[in-house]
Amino acid sequence: MIGLISGTSMDGIDVAVADLSINGDVVELVPVQCAEHPFPKDLLEKPRDLAEVCAFDTSLGQAFGEVAAGYLPADLISSLGQTVHHEVQDGDCLGTLQLGQPAWIAERTGVPVIADLRVRDVAAGGQGAPLASTLDALWLAGESTAIALNIGGIANITVVRPGTPPIAYDTGPGNALMDAVMEVISDGQRRQDTNGEFARRGVVREDILKKLLADPYYSKPWPKSTGKELFNAEYLQGFPTVPAEDMLRTLAELTARTIADACRAHDASTVVASGGGMRNPVLVEALTKALDPIPLKISDSLGLPRDGKEAYLAALLGFLTWHGISGNTPSATGASGPRLLGSITPGNGPLRLPEPVTGPVSKLKVGEPKWLD
Repeated sequence: MIGLISGTSMDGIDVAVADLSINGDVVELVPVQCAEHPFPKDLLEKPRDLAEVCAFDTSLGQAFGEVAAGYLPADLISSLGQTVHHEVQDGDCLGTLQLGQPAWIAERTGVPVIADLRVRDVAAGGQGAPLASTLDALWLAGESTAIALNIGGIANITVVRPGTPPIAYDTGPGNALMDAVMEVISDGQRRQDTNGEFARRGVVREDILKKLLADPYYSKPWPKSTGKELFNAEYLQGFPTVPAEDMLRTLAELTARTIADACRAHDASTVVASGGGMRNPVLVEALTKALDPIPLKISDSLGLPRDGKEAYLAALLGFLTWHGISGNTPSATGASGPRLLGSITPGNGPLRLPEPVTGPVSKLKVGEPKWLD
């Protein structure tokens, strides 16, 4: 399996290669390879009209196909694509749009492609996110109130507690607001505060943080999801003008506190984190402090690389669909029931799906990695 995704930060195309198999109600995932490839620079701006939507969909599909071709042979490719719009009104997700046309991936590789994985959950009344809840619930099954955390552009958690259905939702901004500030102050030359270089020199402005924490999103009940439609550069307009370093440090604290508040609300015994936000030492330090005494672990310690976990999620979701197994978690997304996710684009030959698996799966076993150079 090859899994592909470009997250809300649009800072790269993540790819993961995994051997996946199923034995009874256990799925085994053996990590083989994961990497990040540069996001096409000419696609960094979201499309604004139909011509741009068409060009973006085509060009990103071609870019995904080129990345995947470098990791062949494979039996199946699964792509979560690039979210360009996620429409939520009054707590309901009305639609979601992921681009990166899978036909171009199939044409370049000759391999069947499963894509457009979110919209079926939305059609069933769900938020279409966070789909990471599916991997997290299986991966952390048996743990004592463990929370899986992913910090991308948006931060999301999955609460896994023995004997109860998992809960998952977006806690609020991850890197999105910090990235927006960096892009503004650098005139588009920098899209992130690499290694927390700027935030490290700043101080938390408690007056601004208090106003940020008053956003009604944080008090909304779950399931809930959000995106850059809310947390973007315009969102920060109207706040006092302060040095960029202070704003970045304050936004790092906002991300840390809103995540920690959510984790405490569920009496977490441990938090297992992944995603690009874990590369920012200022954010990690703030989060560690905000969570204390709840321990913060990195997903690598449980076998899934922090930078590749979302791409492994894409691979898992495609694998489940291929075997006739539902890929959403209704208690997490709010969907009316379990659903097979995505659409299948054939490769060079006719489609030959395996016999559907009868019964649900209950656990994901991460096998010993067999890394390739």
